Order: sequence, then C-alpha cells, then structure tokens
Amino acid sequence: MLAQPEEFDAFYSATAKRMVAVVYAMTGDLGEAEDAVQEAYVRAWQRWAKLTREGDPLPWVRTVAMRLAISTWRRTKGRLRAHFRHGPQTDVPELSGDRVALVAALRELTPDQRQAVVLHHLLDLPVEQVAREVGASNGAVRARLSRARKILGERLAESDSTFIAEGVASHG
Repeated sequence: MLAQPEEFDAFYSATAKRMVAVVYAMTGDLGEAEDAVQEAYVRAWQRWAKLTREGDPLPWVRTVAMRLAISTWRRTKGRLRAHFRHGPQTDVPELSGDRVALVAALRELTPDQRQAVVLHHLLDLPVEQVAREVGASNGAVRARLSRARKILGERLAESDSTFIAEGVASHG
C-alpha cells in the first residue's frame, strides 16, 4: 500500500505545531525542537502506510521526536553549560521571568524526568500511556514524576525568592 500524501499532509497540519511546543518544553531550544520534530515527521512519512495500519501514528511520531531531542540534548550539554557561563545571546527576544525560570528548572531534570513531565502535565496523558510511550512501568513513571515535581518545586521557589529579592533591591 502506497502512502497517501493528502492524509499525511492533514496529519502534519493538525499535529506539527503542538509537537514543536511539546519538544520545545523538553529542550528549551526552539531550533532543536523544530529540527527534532521535522526529522520525526520525515521518518513517519517513510513508514506512513505501516504506521496508519497499526493505528494512531501520533504516539510514534512523538516518541521519535522526543528521543531525537534527548539525543541532541545529551550531545550539547557542554554547549549549554558554556551558554549559561557566558550569558544569553543579545539578539534573543526577552522572555518573562517565569518562563525563563521554568525552562531553567526543566533543564535540571534528567531527560527521563523531563519527558515524563512534558507528556503527563503538558499533554495531559495518563501515567499508563506515558509508561507505554517511554517503555517504562507505571511505577517508574510515577517515581520520575514525583522526583521531577520535587526538583521543579524547589527550583521555582528559589527563582521566586531571587525575583522578589531583585525587585526589592531595585525598588529599595
């Protein structure tokens, strides 16, 4: 059976934008997210007939995009450290303090924890579906989510204290 271009185009149009947002939440880097998602859809197109025969292709595409993003993240961890040591680029649009704090906190999670948080909290997938997509037990996913929530809570509380202190210092 040959792949149907119209069917794939409709699938891509309906899902790609959100997929980029999900992978961006994982990576904190829009360019990397777009690259991973683009590659995942290319791979989906190459297997489109098989994927559609087996059911909904979205979980497969999401898994591939996430794995590509995690691989890139692991390879570029050193570059990210240098980026934070030397400061952000000057031509990047300004982001809200909350968004910066959240992205920084997400980066402190392990890739497995970050993936669980994104799938469960951003996409509202039940723990059971997250477990199927990442190839882990329900208990392992719950443990990842629990540890991730603890880390995120601590980091975001720290950033709130920093923002409050900076605000008092600049207005005092």
